[in-house]
Amino acid sequence: MTNLQIGMAGIAIALGLIALRIPIGVALGLVSITGIAMMTSMTVAWGMISATPFDFAGQWELSAAPMFLLMGYLCTSTNMTQGLFTAMRLFLARLPGGLAVSSVMASAFFAAASGSSVATSAAMARIAVPEMLKHNYNRGLATGTIAASGTLGSLIPPSVLLVLYGVYAKVSVGQLFMAGFLPGIMSALLYILMIMVRVKRNPALAGNDQSRASTQEKLDALKEIWPLPLLIGAVLGGIFTGIFSPTEAGAVGTCIAALIAIARRALTTAAIKDALINTAVSTASIFIILIGSLFFTRFLALSGVPTAFSNLILSVSTETWWILIAVSLIYLVLGMFIDSIGLMLLTLPLILPLVQGADLNLVWFGIIVVKLLEVGLVTPPIGLNVYVIKGALGNVVSLPEVFRGVSWFILMDIIALLLIIFIPALSLYLPSRMH
Repeated sequence: MTNLQIGMAGIAIALGLIALRIPIGVALGLVSITGIAMMTSMTVAWGMISATPFDFAGQWELSAAPMFLLMGYLCTSTNMTQGLFTAMRLFLARLPGGLAVSSVMASAFFAAASGSSVATSAAMARIAVPEMLKHNYNRGLATGTIAASGTLGSLIPPSVLLVLYGVYAKVSVGQLFMAGFLPGIMSALLYILMIMVRVKRNPALAGNDQSRASTQEKLDALKEIWPLPLLIGAVLGGIFTGIFSPTEAGAVGTCIAALIAIARRALTTAAIKDALINTAVSTASIFIILIGSLFFTRFLALSGVPTAFSNLILSVSTETWWILIAVSLIYLVLGMFIDSIGLMLLTLPLILPLVQGADLNLVWFGIIVVKLLEVGLVTPPIGLNVYVIKGALGNVVSLPEVFRGVSWFILMDIIALLLIIFIPALSLYLPSRMH
């Protein structure tokens, strides 16, 4: 077999192992080590195993990932996210579909703090969906709102996906954070607009949602949720003004979260233990995927597959529109079956050489990739967030109901994706203003 044939076979075998539910990092690592041994020797493969993980994991920029994860888990374990939905509901109740609109806003804040789409969807499914169903909301609208809104944390910073993309693509994480802010907010606003228009045209979708709140109730709600906007504003403000780097921002954010928890008398030993354990587990799983993807990158580079793939795509057309269509199709199809972090790290070794060869802006392209990953989380037949919603609610709703409800949000995601592509300033304006 030629090196190129070994590389193509390796990709097919890796996808097959992932389909069999073998952990992505393990699948990529096994395929890569075997492939490199076949193309060179076992000595070379063993040398890579012994040196590469330490060298890669020791990068200073990667320390941002566990720090942001710890910040998010501290917020959750000390109940800083508690009351988000209630507060949003009190302030937005008068809007058409007020409970669904409130769910979008609460999910956006929760996702920004936790950095996890799956965690946001699971938590909000238990909080917001029962409340909407109690007010006779359409089941598809109630569940689709949470499934789609949970993905907002991928773009709204601080985002672990953007950290990993930045480190892998050697792009400023701070610029990526600023680049994701406006597209993330735009996505949330498109969701809200769609909900309001649909409910305005068909009030039955929102059942008997007639809740109203007094000024005092709104003020009381603000007392519960002030820590989260303060924390997110401090982290992003510090990065934007250049007070600290994105890597330092993770540690600063964790310290601020801990200080807020102390001020609220919520930083218990149990909360610290819970946050540390969850951070360690999440960090370990992410780093295993990262190291496996790094092996995979070396394997593909030796095989020549990225060059062949780039030549194949560019042989059709060298225009930007064609490259973006090809990349979008890859992510939309694979996103139905593979989780977002695994998919991004699986595909970047193939995609980045193509994008760099076409001289596309890597910050702008990173936001497009993350938006495509968001869409994949809710796309049938295996939209991960949809299954998370179903698992959290049990037999209260059926999978077809959730998929029908989320279809409207996928349409909004496609509109948002097109706006990001055709108006690069949405992604690039804030990075250009950074200090």
